Amino acid sequence: MTDAPPTRADAHEHALSEHLLAPGIATEVQEFDSPTRRRLADATRHLIDAVLTSEGADADTLDAAADMVEALAAQLHGAPLGDRPSGRRGRAEVSHGDYLPRSPVVGGTNPMAPPIEYAVRGGRLYGTGSFGAPYEGPPGYVHGGVIALAFDELLGVANIVSGHPGMTGTLTIRYRRPTPLGQELDFEAWTERVEGRRVTTRGTITSHGTLTAEAEGLFVVVNPERAAEYFGARAEAPGPVDPLP
Repeated sequence: MTDAPPTRADAHEHALSEHLLAPGIATEVQEFDSPTRRRLADATRHLIDAVLTSEGADADTLDAAADMVEALAAQLHGAPLGDRPSGRRGRAEVSHGDYLPRSPVVGGTNPMAPPIEYAVRGGRLYGTGSFGAPYEGPPGYVHGGVIALAFDELLGVANIVSGHPGMTGTLTIRYRRPTPLGQELDFEAWTERVEGRRVTTRGTITSHGTLTAEAEGLFVVVNPERAAEYFGARAEAPGPVDPLP
């Protein structure tokens, strides 16, 4: 069994991407997760926000914006748009560093991911940021399903950070009070104990010091044979980063 890692007061800080990228794969991943692609993702977040909140825009303005967005999407795809998004990535994932930049929760190149800054301190994952209009459930508050998605990802990343990656077996969310939309939140996730292939992980979300939600997850370390059954063969990444289960 492993005890919880030390608290943030004693910990050295690393950006999440720096902590998870092994030298052998950093260059290739960073070519995709580039400053220009992150800038595009940030701009797209503003576009999504505007679609949901620009209630005074008239039909002509919306039509003109749709024309521009369609043209840009076709240009990036290099082909005319179909009835629904159908783009597929080419590179197979060989490490957590391949997946995480595209994550819908922590991915800097995924415009669906909320603008939250993450860091690793003392073996724990910390985040600071906010959920905007795309994540609204009750008026003025974050959708409970979004909270569950965030915890599932953050607890999983915490396990990667601690060196015990696994698949979610169960996830229990306790909604202590509504989580406010558009206000700064603090996130924390850590691996609490490891018992063989069973990994117990916990996390919290607080708003100005008030706990709004907490989670406990049971994760299972998957053996290579079962991983191949679920996901197909994966190339092993060099360096200290574990391959995806």
